[in-house]
Amino acid sequence: MPGPRPAPKPHTAMEKSFSTPPPQAAASRYDFDRRIERHGTDSVKYDGLAETYGRGDLMPLWVADMDFETPDFILEALRRRLEHPVLGYTLEPADYRPAIIDWIRTHHGWEVRPEWIAYIPGIVKGIGMAVNRLLAPDERLVIQPPVYHPFRLVPEGNGREVVCNPLRERPDGSYEMDFENLERVVDAKCRMLILSNPHNPGGIVWDRATLVRLADFCAARGMVVLADEIHCDLALWGARHIPFASVSEAAARCSITFGAPTKTFNIAGVVSSYAIVPDETLRRRFFTWLEANELDAPNLFAPIATIAAFRHGEAWRREVVRYIEGNVEEVIAFCARELPAIRPLRPRASYLVWLDCRALGLGHEELVRLFVERAGLALNDGAMFGKEGEGFMRLNVGAPRAVIRRALERLHDAVAALPAGGRMPGAHGKALTNE
Repeated sequence: MPGPRPAPKPHTAMEKSFSTPPPQAAASRYDFDRRIERHGTDSVKYDGLAETYGRGDLMPLWVADMDFETPDFILEALRRRLEHPVLGYTLEPADYRPAIIDWIRTHHGWEVRPEWIAYIPGIVKGIGMAVNRLLAPDERLVIQPPVYHPFRLVPEGNGREVVCNPLRERPDGSYEMDFENLERVVDAKCRMLILSNPHNPGGIVWDRATLVRLADFCAARGMVVLADEIHCDLALWGARHIPFASVSEAAARCSITFGAPTKTFNIAGVVSSYAIVPDETLRRRFFTWLEANELDAPNLFAPIATIAAFRHGEAWRREVVRYIEGNVEEVIAFCARELPAIRPLRPRASYLVWLDCRALGLGHEELVRLFVERAGLALNDGAMFGKEGEGFMRLNVGAPRAVIRRALERLHDAVAALPAGGRMPGAHGKALTNE
């Protein structure tokens, strides 16, 4: 084991080269229409189909990574490091924290200090660490379903009770927080709340007034807010992400913010995430535990990828956002024209589209069978996000547009083949090839 980690040292010439893109990278245009073969790469999204769905021939539109090529400037930075023949113990690069700080300041107007930041090996893991460190076994945690399912699974798996404060559905299909219900369900044993900001699966970009109200509520009761903000850099159509901790002193005092470049730049496998904790007391409780267990020590490649993404990724980010917007528009227009019984909720952030399928009149198990057995599509089952997600499916549109169009056509044909009354027959459908 290495000894205590010293403070980051200045860059050497070699270190700088790891995150510096080739000259042509800034001017390049990216081909998001390109089909990339991912079978046989141990991809959860592709090679995990058979284990999850019982068949491997489905079109995978579920796991939240994109089917676009990882940006060339990130791959080049990693390749340059691999040119060195030794992959030994590594220090945190000097530009790791400044790159994060500069990106957040530029994109979200939040001034973060270096000492507020710690590397974590994944946001879901970070949530688990915070739960184990900050929540006593007899204390409870609040989630707001329908919401990302690890928010429930991780605390429950660690022996903590989860309290639900369901979002309130608006007439247009969007959601808002139900503060009246929050007042009713929270008691003295509720000491933590997990916030999805932007919201997964709904793609909601929470407004400042909502975040301020939530901060006031939680801070007054001594509740820690774990803010998962991994989708923040994929705000769509000019929406503005607001970091929870930035809205007030109360928010800064009671929160841990989790972020990462991994969704935005399609580098989930690199596992490069970070925690930001402005409050000194809370930071000391969490960070000393991370350090004691050496969980704040990044792997060799995570800082390199993060620096490359945040220093050189703005042009790519803008292009991928425009492409995602086009895919979302494709889904919305197709459903309005050909599948009126399915209503997509327009996301304000991310490449995940929440499909309201309740008008089909199917039970939830029947709905899942329609997508899997009849349409040959693998989407995330809405019920995994809580009982409030029954009748919904989550669609990942982070794929070439031709793939999205083909998926919509398959879904249309499957819905058109439903018998009168909308009931699914019991027999399994014919296997479909993954085109």
